[in-house]
Amino acid sequence: MYMTQSLHRAARMHPSKPATIYGSRRQDYASLQQRVARLAGGLKSLGVEAGDRVAILSLNSDLYLEYFFAVYWAGGVVNPANIRWSAGEIAYSLADCDTRVLLIDDQFLPMLQELRAQAPCLKHIIHCGDTATPDGLFGYEALIDGNEPIADTMRGGEDLAGIFYTGGTTGFPKGVMLPHRALYANGLTLATEGLDVRSTIGLHAAPMFHLADHAFTNALAMGGGTHVMVPMFQPKLVAEVIEREKINAAVLVPTMVQMLADAPTTAEHDLSSLAFLLYGGSPISEAVIDRALMVMPHVQMMQAYGMTELAPVATVLPACYHTGEGRKLGKLRSAGRPAMIADVRIVDHNGDEVPRGTVGEISVRGPGMMLGYWNKPKEAAEAIRNGWMHTGDGGYMDEEGFVFIADRIKDMIVTGGENVYSVEVENAVAKHPAVMQCAVLGIPDDKWGELVHACVVLRPQATLTLAELQEHCKPLIANYKIPRSIEIMESLPMSGAGKLLKNKLREKHWAGRDRRVG
Repeated sequence: MYMTQSLHRAARMHPSKPATIYGSRRQDYASLQQRVARLAGGLKSLGVEAGDRVAILSLNSDLYLEYFFAVYWAGGVVNPANIRWSAGEIAYSLADCDTRVLLIDDQFLPMLQELRAQAPCLKHIIHCGDTATPDGLFGYEALIDGNEPIADTMRGGEDLAGIFYTGGTTGFPKGVMLPHRALYANGLTLATEGLDVRSTIGLHAAPMFHLADHAFTNALAMGGGTHVMVPMFQPKLVAEVIEREKINAAVLVPTMVQMLADAPTTAEHDLSSLAFLLYGGSPISEAVIDRALMVMPHVQMMQAYGMTELAPVATVLPACYHTGEGRKLGKLRSAGRPAMIADVRIVDHNGDEVPRGTVGEISVRGPGMMLGYWNKPKEAAEAIRNGWMHTGDGGYMDEEGFVFIADRIKDMIVTGGENVYSVEVENAVAKHPAVMQCAVLGIPDDKWGELVHACVVLRPQATLTLAELQEHCKPLIANYKIPRSIEIMESLPMSGAGKLLKNKLREKHWAGRDRRVG
């Protein structure tokens, strides 16, 4: 398995078929392959060798897809930056894996000076925006025009293909190392679980740095589907593009599903072409599913559960369980059954499988599993034990193999499809001079799945408002990680051994809810 395999196949089988659509820009698979080979030549001219990391900090576009293929073609390793992170967090992800080449679009140019200061490893910056290329940067189109196409290096299998950074339990992001095998296998997963890749016109509205969209990207490419990109999710724009381009498949996080279903402008557009909608990344309520199916009654909705370390799919809940008849089977609140490429079991603290219906930790193995964490062998050894990836999520499996997620073992919050590790936020909150102790947890929210909530014990005579805390956190962490609510407490609940009892803090917020994570 190698990540350029699908591009070679599509260019041979249907060279004139539309490959990418972005605004008024359209290109077929033959021209996409040529541009990729030339861009790979441009990367080689900048010194990119096998295994070297090449990052991108950009909104969605057709150039994002070219970046993925070109880096693989040149033998490099992709490092897609999280566009929602602060400059400091992005710089850490660049410096941590010694990234020397960065592609950056117009949106993030104002951040470049700070990135360079905090990530001195950066040697070459490629401007992939629509405005004039600033002095000292390489122009994206000039790099393509100025270099001859090179032969594909054909790296594949266990070769490292990408480093995808996710929140870290130590307060720093972890670089998840995914080989060609893992990324390609996840494309196959979607292609075998209900997505008709051969006739798909797929919409990239979820961020393309995210593994969920990347798996969708790979599945579309395998079938020679058409990739349609919008810069970012906006309900009106998404509805307009679905109608104009006859989109028939998309990947959205539940928050996006809700926003699209509830936007008054959605009803102004014909969405009848949309036949397949994959969602995942955070909890979704049955009410949101109902509203989505009211405005898009023809859509088949499918849920996927997983994590970055699995590239990312572990289980799938097919469309049939979202229908009226299907719901009677009682599986809608599950995360589905193990995907075609995944083996899933529920284990106790010793790693032994527990009886069906018993809550334990969800563990997964299969070709989608990561190689490890970049420069963090200890954390990798803790996560992968005896060939199984321990997810940190608690759940149980029923007699028919459906996985029901009960709670989170690791202190991770999922808000709007983004992972937030509580320790990252706690480190930021604790730096406020008024804070003596703090604990951060996720509390339920109908729109975002979970909201970041801070429980704070103040220093004597100190005061603190939510607005003050949010302003303090802004330069330290990404906006979506900043607490959306605060609770001032006299003390935090502790065990006899002095361990913080977060379950006590969660109880009043989660009482009466039978599902906490998605």
